[in-house]
Amino acid sequence: MSEPRKPGLLSRIPAEYSMLIVLVLMVSALSLLTLKKQNPAGADAGQQVGVSLKSSGAESTIVVVAEKSPLGSAFVEGVTTELKSAGIEPTAVIIGEPADARRGLTKLVEEGMKIDAIAVTSISGAWPVYDKVPTVSTDLCQEAESYLWPTFARADNIISVANQTAIYAIIAIGMTMVIITAGIDLSVGSMVALSAVTAALFISENGGTGASVTSVGIACLLAMLMCSAAGLVNGIVITQLRVPPFIATLAMMMVARGLARRLSGDESISALPDSYLWIGTQSTFGLPNPIIIMVVLYIIAHITMSRTVFGRYVYSVGGNPEAARLSGVRVRLVTLSVYAICGALAGLGGIMQSSKLQSGDPKLGSLLELDVISAVVVGGTSLMGGQGRIVGTLIGAFIIAIIKNGMNLMNVEDDIQAIVQGGVILAAVVFDNYKRGELKKTTG
Repeated sequence: MSEPRKPGLLSRIPAEYSMLIVLVLMVSALSLLTLKKQNPAGADAGQQVGVSLKSSGAESTIVVVAEKSPLGSAFVEGVTTELKSAGIEPTAVIIGEPADARRGLTKLVEEGMKIDAIAVTSISGAWPVYDKVPTVSTDLCQEAESYLWPTFARADNIISVANQTAIYAIIAIGMTMVIITAGIDLSVGSMVALSAVTAALFISENGGTGASVTSVGIACLLAMLMCSAAGLVNGIVITQLRVPPFIATLAMMMVARGLARRLSGDESISALPDSYLWIGTQSTFGLPNPIIIMVVLYIIAHITMSRTVFGRYVYSVGGNPEAARLSGVRVRLVTLSVYAICGALAGLGGIMQSSKLQSGDPKLGSLLELDVISAVVVGGTSLMGGQGRIVGTLIGAFIIAIIKNGMNLMNVEDDIQAIVQGGVILAAVVFDNYKRGELKKTTG
């Protein structure tokens, strides 16, 4: 009898650690590929220019010129605040187009003013107007210094990636539980639409844009309960009628989408109050609300799956349902629970998506299930069941999001992006099969 083979290196590395290494390598590669000169913008740029102009003294004539945009307004506020802290009052502030800047500067010169400095943004500083005004030139323009930094690694881009990831990452929590039990749920994308329409319809019929916070809360709860019930139906069909998960959830995908279209009259519902839009569009503690919700749910899910009896039952059902049954695990109840949880989280995703887009649209969530399943599989959860980690799913969600974001930053065409994403999913499945093969060999 031959001795068992020693496990290979890949089989000894937990899947989530493998994917974490991949994530770090991807971030490093994209950072290098998007390395370029960055121009500070908004309030930060304004403060930097204000600091450099402080030494000019209170008697200096300083004009602030910016384009008409939120960043331009923030720049003006940053400059003026910084200058006023040193007792310097800007002589004039010009916000608008190049023609406005030229007229404003010409008027000041005609009034006999000698302009000592012009605070400009990276956009207004590029306007070809300064040399056309008597006694004024581009040499007077003060702009925030540029610096070398990856576009991908900019704080606003990182937050944007996390914000875009949040919705399908949240749904992926439930999908992870389902796949660990050796199931799958293809209906989550349609449940997103059903949830969005249900919540928006309830709100529109109970005050619309003037609906109370209580009405909004009831609408959200109703939408999540409806999707959880749909998930429960999936579980019943799978456990009681012995229908394969693929077929059962494919049918629910069609039913939920049809219900969403029927309830909404196949039209978007947009009469939503600010209290509802707050969920997906506003920030708390400087972070978008979807990111905060995602982090809280992942902490809860990680503790549930790693520290509770329910989590152990989920793994045992996926690993060997018959052995789990003989050990006293209520296999059908666990299966029903994970599908209900998956439905509820899809419902929450629909609420967040409709809040972000400011409408309940029956077309929401189309093909979203592919991103969700991709995140779970890339995160190391085995489609064969019994293996997977919540943390790995979060890493997988970010890998998918970073691939998309990186290719967008490099202007890669959509069809190429689809090919790359498909290749990543295939590679993740092949990697899982390879590791399983290694483990079988080592156990003889």
